[in-house]
Amino acid sequence: MEYIVSALNEIGYDVELVSASGSVEPEFRLHGAETKIRNPRFKVHFFASFGGRNKLLRIVRNIWHSLALLFYLLFRTRRNEPVIVYHSLGYYNVILLAKRIRKFRLLLEVEEIYQDVSSVPHMLRLWEYRTFRIADGYIFSTELLNEKINVASKPYVVIYGTYRVEPQIAVRPDDGTVHVVYAGTFDIRKGGGAAAAVAEFLPENYHVHILGFGNEKDTAQIRRIIEQTANRSTAKVTFEGLLKGNDYIRFLQKCHIGLSTQDPSAAFNTTSFPSKILSYMSNGLQVVSIRIEAIEHSAIGAEIHYYTEQTPQRIAEAVVSATESAADDNREVIKRLDAEFKRNIASLLKLIV
Repeated sequence: MEYIVSALNEIGYDVELVSASGSVEPEFRLHGAETKIRNPRFKVHFFASFGGRNKLLRIVRNIWHSLALLFYLLFRTRRNEPVIVYHSLGYYNVILLAKRIRKFRLLLEVEEIYQDVSSVPHMLRLWEYRTFRIADGYIFSTELLNEKINVASKPYVVIYGTYRVEPQIAVRPDDGTVHVVYAGTFDIRKGGGAAAAVAEFLPENYHVHILGFGNEKDTAQIRRIIEQTANRSTAKVTFEGLLKGNDYIRFLQKCHIGLSTQDPSAAFNTTSFPSKILSYMSNGLQVVSIRIEAIEHSAIGAEIHYYTEQTPQRIAEAVVSATESAADDNREVIKRLDAEFKRNIASLLKLIV
């Protein structure tokens, strides 16, 4: 969302970002409404809130924030004004009611269909698709979402993630080693385990780095896989823990190849685009990924090195193949996507108002 705001600023729009998030403090404490000025064309508004983990307080807080969002939309928006809404089941009813009353133009940002990701009650499944239908335009994270949701052929743009090239703050070590990285969740459904086992099938001049985040159970399982793989392989594999900010960027820029390994049978893979792919490319890495429609049919599908079977051996074969292109820099691809998105979002906003 922050990237979209910066793109809108650059093409001449002022943006007010409204957060309906509540306080997560364990103790009850009141917080007044607040507006933060990020730059002359971008401000963020937070509603008044209060902390507390008591069940009754949580219920009251949710109702309060829904009402605050509703009144904001009723009194701070104008007829035919473009309003971008991040798709959520948490406030769909507020959006439906406010749009019906104020007649603003709804541009819905959809990164996933929630009922494809997790179990959703029947009524919420119906409401989710009703929210899709009332939108005047869309921001999708994949072309496949447009095919599935945009049955009325309304205006839309596709954005896979953040198109921001990271500044060069590190150089790859000249140690004769090909550095391969998996950066993401340790959730087994997302392929962290397969990435950790790749080293067993790589030559000795490869080093696989596993970094990211997960709950205690998933993290322990990843560490066990790494330990078992290290005992069987000539290539190195190491657990790097969680890195953030410049530490994360610096680490990626010291690697050659990024792994986007996830279970191709998972329902979310039919419509979601793995954000780690853009993180790798914005830092200049080559990308090895499972061959799925959401990636292969995207605007950067031709830039990816694919494997077709979710096994460490097949992933390793794709890694070795990608090594031939390891000296190439994918930052230019991200720059092209950035320019295209700014042109497309400017055209979309003109179409819906």
